[in-house]
Amino acid sequence: MNICVVGLQWGDEGKGKIVDILAENSDVVVRYGGGANAGHTVVIDKERFALHLLPSGSIRPNVACVIANAVVVDPEVLIREIDGLAQRGISLSDRLFISENAHVVLDYHKREDQLREESLGKQKIGTTIRGIGPCYADKVGRSYAIRMSDFRNLEQLSEKLRTIVDYKNKLFTALYGAQPMSLDAIMANCRTYAERLVPFVTDTTELLHEAIGEGKSVLFEGAQGSLLDLDHGTFPYVTSSNSSSLGLPSGCGVPARMVDKYIGVVKAYTTRVGAGPFPTEQDNETGNYIRERGHEYGTTTGRPRRCGWFDGVAAAYSIKIGSVDSVALLHLDTLTGLKELSICKAYEIDGKQTTFFPANIDRLAKARPVYERLPGWQEELGEAKTFEDLPAAARDYVRRIEQIVGKPVEMIGVGPKRTQTIMKEG
Repeated sequence: MNICVVGLQWGDEGKGKIVDILAENSDVVVRYGGGANAGHTVVIDKERFALHLLPSGSIRPNVACVIANAVVVDPEVLIREIDGLAQRGISLSDRLFISENAHVVLDYHKREDQLREESLGKQKIGTTIRGIGPCYADKVGRSYAIRMSDFRNLEQLSEKLRTIVDYKNKLFTALYGAQPMSLDAIMANCRTYAERLVPFVTDTTELLHEAIGEGKSVLFEGAQGSLLDLDHGTFPYVTSSNSSSLGLPSGCGVPARMVDKYIGVVKAYTTRVGAGPFPTEQDNETGNYIRERGHEYGTTTGRPRRCGWFDGVAAAYSIKIGSVDSVALLHLDTLTGLKELSICKAYEIDGKQTTFFPANIDRLAKARPVYERLPGWQEELGEAKTFEDLPAAARDYVRRIEQIVGKPVEMIGVGPKRTQTIMKEG
């Protein structure tokens, strides 16, 4: 079976954990979009793995790992992750495949990201400063783009970089008054990147179609969340790629019809990093309680996340645009201790109620959540093994979420470990 795992909120939902669990029965795991701005965490026993570019299935020793064409690859980060796993006894030799058409994030992208964000002042977007946006911009612009295949010919790459760095330095000095960057230093890094990564570079589209043709199980891993999708999210407070499941076909060359099941991942509440409208945000003691109990600080940036009640309107929207079949509801244990919980079941905008999420930020900024109140629970959930092990109030909370979003919850997270996941029949 071919499965896609995608986040239904503003990222940080816990996709890494779900992908790691499903990878046990998968032959191939594919990252189909985003870059090192993603942060996927996998906890095995007492070991914690934080991955930014490698598929979360890379922790499983017999799983092939694909970084597909729509991913923007930061070679420095990728090499660090490969070496980090090797130091812990996990080898990616002969099982990591990087698309030759994936674009490359280099130091001038990170500098451009930083300078642009600083120049925006209070209007800044809240980027991770990882160079993701500028790299995607160069991809679309085409003239100043570098792809993984370029590492195969260093002489030709040097000529390309000479033109690109000259252009970028003119931009940095004239527009921002910044110091120019060194072509020699960038090229020296690229030689190292080429030596380490070229053995992994291949035509991943061909590889994936061969795998599917042979009846192998392929697991597709989304990055960020659907509400950060460049075209369908809360623009401009979004990422620079199609982070919903809609990005899968163009992101790896596999048609959507070849995917048998789409699993959407949500937290039992909602979080967001950076700027942008957030209707159910709780900028108060409740939000602080969720943040501290749920350890809601960015895997990539360490920034504190904004926290709020579960937004059923937003989740239902992501389910609709992503053709999601079932839901994995994580961090249910974080809500233990709250006497009363709230679920947003509708918005009121300009005096009218709606249950359809407006991705346009001007309309979303006007949205006032219509809440349904439910009793909380005091019991810790970490030892629960079945749905029936959960307190009655927790079971009712899960069932109400199912009713509001219109899809069954099939997996429930009650802690960070692999084993702290309840498989619930739809």
